[in-house]
Amino acid sequence: MPGINEVAELAGVSTATVSRALSGNGAVSATTKDKVVRAAAELGYVVSSNASSLATGRTRNIGVVIPSLNHWFYSSVLQGAESSLLANGYDLTLYNLAGTGEERDSVFEHFLLRKRVDAVIAISLELTPQETSRLLALNKPTVGVGGPLPGVRTLSIDDVEVARLATEHLIALGHTMVAHIGGTEDFERDFHLPTNRRIGYEAAMEAAGIPVDPDLFQPADFTLPGGYRAAKQLFGNPRKRPSAVFAASDEMAIGTILAARDMGMNVPGDVSVIGIDDHDLAEFFGLSTVAQYPDLQGRLAVELLMEQLHPESREVGGINTALPYDLIVRASTARRRG
Repeated sequence: MPGINEVAELAGVSTATVSRALSGNGAVSATTKDKVVRAAAELGYVVSSNASSLATGRTRNIGVVIPSLNHWFYSSVLQGAESSLLANGYDLTLYNLAGTGEERDSVFEHFLLRKRVDAVIAISLELTPQETSRLLALNKPTVGVGGPLPGVRTLSIDDVEVARLATEHLIALGHTMVAHIGGTEDFERDFHLPTNRRIGYEAAMEAAGIPVDPDLFQPADFTLPGGYRAAKQLFGNPRKRPSAVFAASDEMAIGTILAARDMGMNVPGDVSVIGIDDHDLAEFFGLSTVAQYPDLQGRLAVELLMEQLHPESREVGGINTALPYDLIVRASTARRRG
């Protein structure tokens, strides 16, 4: 099997340059790196992960901590992060915190702190001050997705403005009886996502001079069945039946569409529906939504991490990066009749 000396000889560079070019650690010109990569490919040379770890003190393994795998949004962010990590030559170790609080403690107290990973990505997870300080004290680069974390590079979306945009779309179509299906404290998530989206809904209504009617709010658990049940409650009140519904997630919005159809209502003729996410099924259901690109969020998180792991070749940005979002209008929303 060819070794690093043979690659260096074929490429006409030193073994140190070969090491830097193939490991990504250290400055190497694009032309030199291309020569080394072509030489390694021609010889069939493969970098030894053990040797690389010993030389650099790094495992080339990233710990990704996620609240649950049973939710489309989380798994989509994870998919984007994984593809970008692989492209950068890093492995991924997944820590799913869907279980008890003891499991979370074991992850932060033992697994991540044993230096099995070079860095950490926390997806939609609000780290406690103790968890954050432990990671930072060990000089483990950390990136958070979903909201601000003190002292940590983060990516966050403005959930208040996202909800305001969705609600304003319905108001612009002439709807005044706009209901909201969202979260309460019982369904609160990290970074207060349900609360912030309800605040955005109420802010848009008040700005348009429309009183916020508590009877036009139904709590749900951000799932399709939860949205279905909440929508049936809203539509079952003939005295205050809404002409439009803003659901705080696409899954709840799809549940709303199914509930309306089961009750003999036409979407959007009788009721307009909008959600947030741009779920994989949103286009299939013709759902208007505010897209927040979870796959892109995962890839951007890896970019921020690479800036910290390889600062010598990258420009390190600010502490928090605002995530993009866009209103996507489909067939589920229309002008109010009459």
